Amino acid sequence: MSMTDQSLELSEQNSSPSLFSEDLAPVPETKRTWDTWNYAALWISMSLCIPTYMLASSLIGGGMNWWQAILTIFLGNTVVLVPMILNGHAGAKYGIPFPVFARASFGVRGANIPAVLRAIVACGWFGIQTWIGGYALYLMLKVWIPSIELLPQIFPSSFGLQTGPAITFILFWLLNMFVVYLGVESIKKLLVFKAFFLPIAALALLFWAISAGHGLGPILSQPSKFHTTDAFWAYFFPALTGMVGFWATLSLNIPDFTRYAKTQRAQIMGQAIALPASMTLFSFIGVVVTSATLIIYGETIWDPLVLAGKFDSKLLVSIAMISVTLSTLATNIAANIVSPANDFANLSPSKINFKTGGYITGVIGLLIFPWKLIADPTGYIFTWLIAYSSLLGPIGGIMIADYYFIRKQNLNVKELYQLKGEYTFKNGFNKFAIIALILGIVPNIPGFLTTIGAIDKDAVWHWISKLYNYAWFVGFFVSGITYMLMMRKTK
Repeated sequence: MSMTDQSLELSEQNSSPSLFSEDLAPVPETKRTWDTWNYAALWISMSLCIPTYMLASSLIGGGMNWWQAILTIFLGNTVVLVPMILNGHAGAKYGIPFPVFARASFGVRGANIPAVLRAIVACGWFGIQTWIGGYALYLMLKVWIPSIELLPQIFPSSFGLQTGPAITFILFWLLNMFVVYLGVESIKKLLVFKAFFLPIAALALLFWAISAGHGLGPILSQPSKFHTTDAFWAYFFPALTGMVGFWATLSLNIPDFTRYAKTQRAQIMGQAIALPASMTLFSFIGVVVTSATLIIYGETIWDPLVLAGKFDSKLLVSIAMISVTLSTLATNIAANIVSPANDFANLSPSKINFKTGGYITGVIGLLIFPWKLIADPTGYIFTWLIAYSSLLGPIGGIMIADYYFIRKQNLNVKELYQLKGEYTFKNGFNKFAIIALILGIVPNIPGFLTTIGAIDKDAVWHWISKLYNYAWFVGFFVSGITYMLMMRKTK
């Protein structure tokens, strides 16, 4: 039976209602229309966002010089390209999305575990992007209404949140929720705006930095702040893990996109051409501009919104902030609402639709205190990027080990939608996948707790806490190998 036949045969009548919906059904071959350049365009668009700029500038803020930062970003994106392509294979071959692909390894019910973990991380990114958009609104209002900065403090000091930015954050959050209410069709024009405007804005910022910083020479001659080799390596490895973690989310749910691929070659070549190149190129702009701020202002300003707020022209600041707000809104809905909304819908396809899933995403995005995560480069890399990579690395290791080493790339698509079948395991859960997931997460917990200050560094062995610097790699290989060993014993 061909894949087209299998796809057409699947329906609510011959699938379990709790596992099937039109959104989760396999894409038939006749509707797989994405070619190499569609995937290249996807990654160029995804890379052109404020967090990518902040990713690079945070490395400069952390002490790297320009070429160390660029090399770290290129290496990280080259590493994450591997699981991206490997997981994308199943989507292109069978036309299935990420939550359904996860059923093969975790079980038809157990797949909700990786889907929810992935969704929660996306909620975090939603919160961060919403804070960026809201803060852009605040900076725009501040140049016209300076008194907004003097509003009485209504939040406890432990929140680290001023009243003015809090108001614009909530307003921008409500705007995002309104777009969810209208549906994703309403965001198409904003995505077109982003595709045209952000590259122009980025280049304009680059030319400003080169001009104000007296040419590229002085900018790129800024030295590394690491005075010893040991100090550099101590920062490099967790930074590299953070770079991998930046796209660890998409390395799992990439089947959501590759399910539309015309051929395997299309998804492989499209991603290989665009992902490392576009991330490195746009990051270079962030590196140059951040390095220039030290020359221009005498301090390293790694947050582009804070930098834009220093411009003298009210009109220039307003145009920049409105543009950031609109492009952030477009990115947020496309990248951080659609996927988690579908992941939450997978919990109960008959009860949770896209809108409900979107509202759940919005609430969780508020509760993670995104303004704290990006308050400084250390928090952005060590607390956020590395922390969630310690959750997603193990999932990627399990799914890749299962698909390539246990099932040899062969899936029974029909039974992925059946409560009783090959992927039922015990009550719908594959205990070996869950055990492997826990084993991959546990080694990184001590390092995470010492990083956030929950426990004293001297309370755990030094080498154990240092494993956190390699969180994604540790989780990926520990979970992947233990899962493979346990599953092979059952064969």
